[in-house]
Order: sequence, then structure tokens, then C-alpha cells
Amino acid sequence: MDVILVEKVANLGGIGSIVAVKSGYGRNFLIPSGKAVFATEANRAKIESEHAELIAKAADVLAAAEARKVVLEGKVITITSLAGDEGKLFGSIGTMDIAKALTDAGTEVSKQEVRLPEGALRNTGEHEVVIHLHPEVDVTVKLEIVAEKA
Repeated sequence: MDVILVEKVANLGGIGSIVAVKSGYGRNFLIPSGKAVFATEANRAKIESEHAELIAKAADVLAAAEARKVVLEGKVITITSLAGDEGKLFGSIGTMDIAKALTDAGTEVSKQEVRLPEGALRNTGEHEVVIHLHPEVDVTVKLEIVAEKA
């Protein structure tokens, strides 16, 4: 299935690109989320006429992500959690917990932006967490997990 991208999609293409994707990915994700439209002649003409507008909108989104990156750079957040004697948590710290801690610290972050490639964190100590703000903008935040004193 061919679609025209309305915004930049990581590992797929940029604005105005005509790409071949699997039909399920196109119909169930790209088109409903507004990231792409069907590759018809009418849509091609519409995208070509709005190309400059779409580029400007993408530049604004990128600038907003860069501004959020500046705010998040060097930020250290602390989360307390119950833990055993050896530093192993009773439970885990996930993306929702990290996003809530960052939001409470003053910067709005959604759980979809938090990247934990190795899964939830299960030990106390310092961890580096990647926040994916935009396909071109990532920032690393230090997370300190401290054992809660009962």
C-alpha cells in the first residue's frame, strides 16, 4: 500500500514522501494518527500545494522539542521506592512513574516519550533515561532511585 507522509516518521521518510508500507500499518496507525494519507492523485496535488505550510508546521514542532530539550538537559530526578537490603526494588519503576516525576518537577513529559529499552528499572541507584521528544530530538535525564525508609 502506498501512502504520502504528512509529517516526518522515523525510519520511514519525510514530509511529502511516497512510501510503500504494509496495509495494516498504513490503515491502523499512519492514516488514523494523521501522519499519512492515501497516495491518490488528489492527495498528491493537495500535499504539493500545502508542502510549504507542512514544512513550516514541522519546523515549529521541532523548535518546541528543542526548547523542551534545553529545559530537560542536565535534570536529575529522584524517585523513592520500597527496596530490599541489596537494593532490589519491591516492584519496578516504569515509564509512567518517570513521566510523572518529570512532570511534577516542572516539565510536561508523557509516558510515550520515555524510552526504557531494557524494560522497567528494578534496582536502586543512578540510571540514565532517554526522553524521545521528536524523531530528531532525544535528551538523557539522570534518574536516581532511592530506597524508601519504612
